[in-house]
Amino acid sequence: MRALIFLFCSLTLSAQPRPATTADFDRWMKELSNWGRWGKDDQRGTLNLITQASRQAAARLVREGSAVSLSRDAEKEQAPDVTRPFVHEMTASSDKPGTEIFGDRFTIQHHGLGHTHMDALCHFSYKGSLYNGFSTKEVTSRGAAHLDIENARDGIFARGVLIDIPELKGVPYLETGVAIYPEDLDAWEKKSGVRVKAGDVVFIRTGRWARRAAKGPWSMAERAGLHATSVAWLHKRDIAMLGSDASADVWPSGVEGVPQPVHTLVIVAMGTPIFDNCDLERLSREAKARKRWDFLLTAAPLTVPAATGSALNPIAIF
Repeated sequence: MRALIFLFCSLTLSAQPRPATTADFDRWMKELSNWGRWGKDDQRGTLNLITQASRQAAARLVREGSAVSLSRDAEKEQAPDVTRPFVHEMTASSDKPGTEIFGDRFTIQHHGLGHTHMDALCHFSYKGSLYNGFSTKEVTSRGAAHLDIENARDGIFARGVLIDIPELKGVPYLETGVAIYPEDLDAWEKKSGVRVKAGDVVFIRTGRWARRAAKGPWSMAERAGLHATSVAWLHKRDIAMLGSDASADVWPSGVEGVPQPVHTLVIVAMGTPIFDNCDLERLSREAKARKRWDFLLTAAPLTVPAATGSALNPIAIF
């Protein structure tokens, strides 16, 4: 019996993404659309679901005051999964005798798979359109005229929920290419006893950083993540934001002609900003120790007009 259970779990964890066509994807773009929901000029998308009342409710989740950073340490060395390392340069140091005030500067290309960052709604488009019908022509060499990161300048203060798929499966991390389906999300809700609700910030743990620690960095051309069919589940729950320890999407995606269907559906159709490359390992340990998978989530991007995103440090508070 144990051998049969092990074989079943192995088959489940190694399952490749279910194939879908471009026609399927185009249908999902329409079915999951929030365009016009908050008016034709709306630029905040599902951040509108974070209200004064939901912030007050999120604040009441703080029972101990214990804080956990979800930010990955700045990756300063190039690696297969960090093609654009963080550059930290000292502009004033003790190398010059007599220096008493020290300074430095950062150079960071936050999009990609190396750094914890937030995607603004101008980051992705589909067939010439951004969220809510804004044109891609409005994103020029000067930046984005609409849907930029400044729409989140007041910060994110909401209920956070961790969906820990390796914990669900009884493994330290998911292997590359493993897809997460709606039935997995349902199973996690049943196991954890926490139901995702409107205005939540949902974090999907694949164990990416645990696998990296155990096996070393890899190119990420294959990685675990959500299958495109899971987006309907997120839309039904009416989440405010999506976060993960990689880029949310399973790779390869299994969707014909669309390499990042989750990103595209979530950002362009739903109008939902995304946290990428969060380090969820400590959060997983802290949540498991408490048997508690929801918490207050706070984060604030840099206020850079016309920017497509921002590096940041999300904080979970129990």
